[in-house]
Amino acid sequence: MARTFRLPHSLQSRIGPLLRRRNRRQARCCTALSNQPALEAAVADLSKQLRASGLSGTADLALVFCSTAYATDLQRLLPLLREAIPSRHWIGCAGGGVVGTDAQGQPHELEHQPGISVSLLQLPGSELQLFHLEAGGLPDLDGPSQQWVDWVGAQPEGAHSMLLFIDPGCPAINDLISGLDYAYPEAAKVGGIAGQHNASHGSLLLDDQVVEGAVGCLISGAWRIDPVVAQGCRPIGPVFEVEKAERNVVQRLSDGDHQGTPVACLQAILEQLNPEERELVRHSLFLGVAKSSFQLSSNDTPDDAAFLVRNLIGVDPRTGSVAVGERLRVGQRVQFQLRDANASRQEQRQLLSRQRRQQPEPLAALLFACLGRGEGLYGQPDGDVSACREQFEHVPVAGAFCNGEIGPVAGATHLHGYTASWGFLVPNHPPADSPAS
Repeated sequence: MARTFRLPHSLQSRIGPLLRRRNRRQARCCTALSNQPALEAAVADLSKQLRASGLSGTADLALVFCSTAYATDLQRLLPLLREAIPSRHWIGCAGGGVVGTDAQGQPHELEHQPGISVSLLQLPGSELQLFHLEAGGLPDLDGPSQQWVDWVGAQPEGAHSMLLFIDPGCPAINDLISGLDYAYPEAAKVGGIAGQHNASHGSLLLDDQVVEGAVGCLISGAWRIDPVVAQGCRPIGPVFEVEKAERNVVQRLSDGDHQGTPVACLQAILEQLNPEERELVRHSLFLGVAKSSFQLSSNDTPDDAAFLVRNLIGVDPRTGSVAVGERLRVGQRVQFQLRDANASRQEQRQLLSRQRRQQPEPLAALLFACLGRGEGLYGQPDGDVSACREQFEHVPVAGAFCNGEIGPVAGATHLHGYTASWGFLVPNHPPADSPAS
């Protein structure tokens, strides 16, 4: 039988204030960004910036993102950082570029140059479960979800967020993501595929190791990650219904009473486009696949449809069919999409503005952007982080340029391309119930 022990009143009066001060430990994010080409110099620079930021105590979680320019020294990175910077847990990855916030509080995207970004998070009231998954040998997606939970080794009860980084050499990435959705259905998942390099080791960082496969951090308790997935496209033409398809090959589409091959439908759309848009069709044409509803009307917006943007990977000129980077079913709704800098800016501003209205003061923002974005898309540096700074004036930003971005669309987690997958760290309770620190 359980017994209850009560402290004497004299001890209660002394210990009570100490416990209240401990429980009021403030949530905090300290960031640093260095582009020093030598690893030791970069670590010293990062440590100096973090000390100058007023860092005190041990962080709960350190997020580390470095460019693949440091690939040959990657195995020395975490031991050097851990010696200089105190944190309970460490996780991150190498990327084709780095996103971080400098000593002046300005976020930057470092592309085609060395860069290391470190963010230290103090998250009182949260539980963090870090895990490493070996490549291959996935549990059966048709078996019980407990098999996946046992394989991961992290408990799903109360888990609402997951950071996920996958090595580019990991097999069956889509099955892995689907399995994690199966095992942790309540956890919003944000992350990316790490950068490729020629060194003999992996691209993932966990505690003091460089590993392959996948690494993640399952979060429960007082803080959560709000995902925002900006696919950067705008629709052209009507919303079609798939009338005939085989696996990922679309053979016939319909728009009301009119039917035709995908190529014929696209030719009709081209007649309504201006010359600039027609040029974009040559190299920036995609297909949006509606994931949330098979009964979407032509008046609904892409956001209402929750379109998952997928590559067009082939055309059969004999039959007018198109191959898409996604399996399609008869009755599914699709819409052709164009991607350009203006469309990307507009969509991202709308999504980030909505996030600000919902949660105006995030503790930090995480960005996992496609290598095809950045200066190549916008024609100038810091395109995505500048859009974030328009909505969140002081939020620190960190992340990486990835070979594929991970984020949810219409309630399921997907692997994306050409996308900015954001994660905003926010309080997990309404402000009226539990104000943010």
